[in-house]
Amino acid sequence: MAGAMGAAAMLPRGVLGARAYAAMVHPPAGCKDPAGTPNTPALEKFVDPLPRPMTAVPDPSVYPGADYYEITMRQGSWRFHRDLGPSPVWGYWATNPHDPHKPIGMGYLGPTISVITDHPTVVKWRNELPTTHLFQFVIDAIRNGNPQLTPIPPPPYKPVPPFPPNINVWNVVHQHGGYTAPQSDGMPLQSFSPDGFHAESYTTLDPSRVKPNEAIYGYTNHDRSCMLWYHDHGMGMTSLNVYAGLAGLYFIRDSADERLGLPRGEFEVPLILQDRTFHRDGSLAYTMTQREGEDTPVVNGKAYPFLVVEPRRYRLRILNASNERFWRLRFDVVPRDVLLEPRLPFWLIGTDGGFRTPLQMHDFLISPAERYDLIVDFSRMPMGTKVTLTNYPGTQVHFPGIPGCGPEIAEIMQFQVTKPLSGGGDRTTPPKKLKLPTIAPIKATPRTHRREWVVYQHQLFGTMTFNAVPFMEPSQDFIKEGSTEIWEYINPNHDAHPMHVHLVNFQVLDRQPIDAVRYQTDYDKWIYGGRKPEDRPVLAKYFTGPPIPPDPDEAGSSKDTVKAHAEMVTRIIIQEFIPPTDTIASIPGSGAELPATYIHHCHILEHEDDDLMRPWTIVGHGDHGDGGHDGGHGH
Repeated sequence: MAGAMGAAAMLPRGVLGARAYAAMVHPPAGCKDPAGTPNTPALEKFVDPLPRPMTAVPDPSVYPGADYYEITMRQGSWRFHRDLGPSPVWGYWATNPHDPHKPIGMGYLGPTISVITDHPTVVKWRNELPTTHLFQFVIDAIRNGNPQLTPIPPPPYKPVPPFPPNINVWNVVHQHGGYTAPQSDGMPLQSFSPDGFHAESYTTLDPSRVKPNEAIYGYTNHDRSCMLWYHDHGMGMTSLNVYAGLAGLYFIRDSADERLGLPRGEFEVPLILQDRTFHRDGSLAYTMTQREGEDTPVVNGKAYPFLVVEPRRYRLRILNASNERFWRLRFDVVPRDVLLEPRLPFWLIGTDGGFRTPLQMHDFLISPAERYDLIVDFSRMPMGTKVTLTNYPGTQVHFPGIPGCGPEIAEIMQFQVTKPLSGGGDRTTPPKKLKLPTIAPIKATPRTHRREWVVYQHQLFGTMTFNAVPFMEPSQDFIKEGSTEIWEYINPNHDAHPMHVHLVNFQVLDRQPIDAVRYQTDYDKWIYGGRKPEDRPVLAKYFTGPPIPPDPDEAGSSKDTVKAHAEMVTRIIIQEFIPPTDTIASIPGSGAELPATYIHHCHILEHEDDDLMRPWTIVGHGDHGDGGHDGGHGH
């Protein structure tokens, strides 16, 4: 939320017998939690096995040529830790075509959707959630105009309520990272409520087959082999809806993957990383109206889980599904004398958009919504070794940036090498010998169009916008179909922001430091001086150093989310803006039409809800930027 302040940190508690416990949360020096801020009670670590989300089963008979799913949003119950009571949660449940009485899900999060590249998917999303929010106190605060939580734009714009006065719950599902037509993209203004209220840009395919609390979306799956995810994108309440549990994995696979020699089956492990806070009764506590971040790591819905592994290679598919928290991850080994270094190296083989050239690493920074595909080799670990996935010390919630006041989290989960080697040994390909698809660099030319997006905050702890324009204003950025562009995210803030662009993948070009204070001062003068185009600050005048190449894990990677570092301009290059126009499974109106409007936004969900989000529109070569449609608030 806009001005979330407060603090907590994880401090040492000492050894309690031979067991590991999560430290009680106390504010670090210079920070103090507001009175009444909940903190999770002490929890014993590594006592719950890691859950694995079930995989949804498609019905190929409904729409010939496509896999069909019916997935329902419901409230249920979930226990996050052995020593916590059950919590009300929200989750996705998939209809089982072989047994309609046994839906597929676990209550929290959603079932995994697994598809083959270029074989389309059609999903009917159904909303059966309560009409009162699980975190109704936040909805009420936004509705009542709390200045820390309610989007308040800079002049000359006036505030617009993010949801109607009679709506406490509405939802829409976004396939994050997918190549999707606007009408199936799941943008915020396509939201629909459990009782059938529709936001202004609600759309559905095949309307004769849906009820008012449903929407049918079509997905092309025209992507490289990769791990996407799906999550709620409800207007003004995405942060709350995802925090309640509305997220799941979406795998796109290629038949050629089987020839690569990668770990498969039980040796390919998805890890959905989140941070959560719990009341003493075990129920979810949402504290980000009071401080940054939450105090307890949760992986696949369990706090501090463990996974028993064999001494062999594993493929870990990691998603940062946290609302705000950046994680800097590494693998620490106990006992520490197993390796020359107490950290287990690993190989990065893919990111958001799929495979890349293998890269050996010791740690990496992952921001909200990013995905990392790793090979971790436990084969050198003696039986009984414990490898702990840890968050690098001192990594605050919004990293890199100035030290924050949010809770610090150290240990996340544990891998216990106690399972005998099965199947006659490990026959997977060593990472250094993997022959993976590579990413050709996108070449810019002097004529490549550059587009600036300024992260602007007109008052401390207030609303952030792109280019000082609120989300609800019509699209002002029109992009010719098929063109290549460089986008420059100018961030004069003291915190990093993960920026996600719908529809497209991109490559990170570079970053360049700027005189943030002087730029912000001059940008303020421009805003309050009437926004005359000729007076807008010229970015090149504020550089304080040369461009910095992308980080090694970004270079040569296909991305849909990028870290816009503090006090820097972050440049990405997008090769082709071409929406999918083909019809899906013979469903009329399932392909994109021009003009086609999409959005981009910060994936700190509290920032997204607070207006750090804007539409942009793809137009034909004969168009001149006269507006868009299809859910991105193009009118």
